[in-house]
Amino acid sequence: MNGTNGTEVRPKVLVPEKLSPDGLALLRKTLDVDEKKGLTPEQLIEIIPEYDALLVRSETKVTEALLQAGKKLKVVARAGVGVDNVSVPAATKLGIVVVNSPQGNIQAAAEHTIALLMSMARNIPDGCASTKAGKWERSRLVGVEVKGKTLGIIGLGKVGLIVARMARGLGMNVTASDPYASPQVAAANNVTLVPTLQELLPLVDFLTIHTPMLASTKGMMSTNEINLMKPGARILNVARGGIIDEIALLDALNSGHLAGAAIDVFSSEPPTKDAESTAAKLVAHPRCVATPHLGASTVEAQENVSIDVCEQVLDILSGALPRSAVNAPIILPAEYKTLQPFVKLVEKIGSIYMQHFTSSSTTTSPFRNHFDLIYEGDLASMSSTKPLFAALIKGLLSPISDSAGLNINIVNAEALAKERGIFVNEQKSRDPSGPSPYSSLVTLVARPPSRPNSVTRIAAEDLASKGSKSQHIISGYISDNRPFISRLDRFSTSFVPADGATLLICHNYDAPGKIGVVGSILGREGVNINYMSVAPASFPGDNKFLPGSGVHTPSLSGGEADGQKMREGQKEALMILNVDGGVGQDVVRELIGAGGVLSVSVVSL
Repeated sequence: MNGTNGTEVRPKVLVPEKLSPDGLALLRKTLDVDEKKGLTPEQLIEIIPEYDALLVRSETKVTEALLQAGKKLKVVARAGVGVDNVSVPAATKLGIVVVNSPQGNIQAAAEHTIALLMSMARNIPDGCASTKAGKWERSRLVGVEVKGKTLGIIGLGKVGLIVARMARGLGMNVTASDPYASPQVAAANNVTLVPTLQELLPLVDFLTIHTPMLASTKGMMSTNEINLMKPGARILNVARGGIIDEIALLDALNSGHLAGAAIDVFSSEPPTKDAESTAAKLVAHPRCVATPHLGASTVEAQENVSIDVCEQVLDILSGALPRSAVNAPIILPAEYKTLQPFVKLVEKIGSIYMQHFTSSSTTTSPFRNHFDLIYEGDLASMSSTKPLFAALIKGLLSPISDSAGLNINIVNAEALAKERGIFVNEQKSRDPSGPSPYSSLVTLVARPPSRPNSVTRIAAEDLASKGSKSQHIISGYISDNRPFISRLDRFSTSFVPADGATLLICHNYDAPGKIGVVGSILGREGVNINYMSVAPASFPGDNKFLPGSGVHTPSLSGGEADGQKMREGQKEALMILNVDGGVGQDVVRELIGAGGVLSVSVVSL
């Protein structure tokens, strides 16, 4: 990234909370990192427009207002498992990737669960406080053994499985309820799966929860569920506050129905200091072991999650995919490596379509909002082509002035396409249509909406045979990791759509001297030609004139004469020139008039 004076401007990262220095050290090699702790929400909103990335833990509330203020934000990274403090829908709409670290603190959370379970069983916190107060209350602090007891686990995911293994090591029987758990995995870990929560609760002596906070899990353990548990059972929550109804839990402890609770998370953190609040009463309750959200608070876990999310921030800011985006599809690294060069190609194809085939100044070739994106060859074997879909939407929308500054990526491409009324039908074929020097081919077909959508796959050659008036076709391939355009409608070509290039695409009658005339006009107007390519009409079609996106004035003598020759069956061609700088409308008019060119489109890449 370069500044106005040509110096390199490093992306900026804001860190408003304490993060392990190991991860931040990775960022500082290539990014500017600002650690600013203790900021108010208003101060955050004031400074966030400067930053490309935001790294938080659980204290910072990443609201919709904050995200909207972050005009440069590309990624919000949460150093931890949950993203409860991040407005993910708002981030998705704005094209901001939200990442977390779902694996970095798994071991820490599982160990804290077992620590709380043993502390609750043996009255360790109470015993510690009593002894420090000078008392010796052995008879009052008699506990229970966990060997032979049944541990119930709600949510047999990564943390739940580790807890199950540890509990088995303590001699406990483990039963779990999880509609998504694999029976084979459960059996391999000596865990008995039961179909429903209602069947699990009466069986357990200890109950631990390891589910995410969702609409379906909020308050899932309330009065009715707690009453299903055995009198004298104990309950733990090291997952998310609010999964257990705190009022119902307090009532069960007060009544003696539950012998104990161990709570690491609360519905509001930190709990209010008001002595009359439910959370405060839980913290103070003699049968409750309370810790201040320590599930992930180990040195190792903090280092792991910091390094994990910082690596993902580096990946995203360099244009790669994150490992753990919560609002983007998961794409295997090996597949993304194959897809990456095609991402640039498809974006260029979309941009060329918008600038070459459509224009607000002509109604002869209006924007078509229905597209077929056809993948042929090796590319068709990819399990996900979301990055290519997103690249097409970016290519189509970027040349439009009102999308300037819009961050279009795999996070929000689908929503933006729907909002703009763009319909894309992705099709795959492992066998390229016809002999090909490349292993994969991408073809964009822009068509009117009248063609049935039920067709599973139509080769580009078949589409062309229906007549070039009904659709526009652009094809491309990758060679030595470089994108090439191989076809523009009926014209066969081979050029690299390089970043920053300006292309002049001239549609003309293929006659001797035409190249010289065009070159002479451009030279007289001070337009330097870097290279040029002539694209013959090599594909089937109706051989009628197709206007480009530039000025088209068929009444001028040169264009009219050449149009007559085409109608008499003469050959057509495209001249594709890479030129320096912009090309004004006066130059276009001269090319069409004196140069005898039928149409000119100026494409900025």
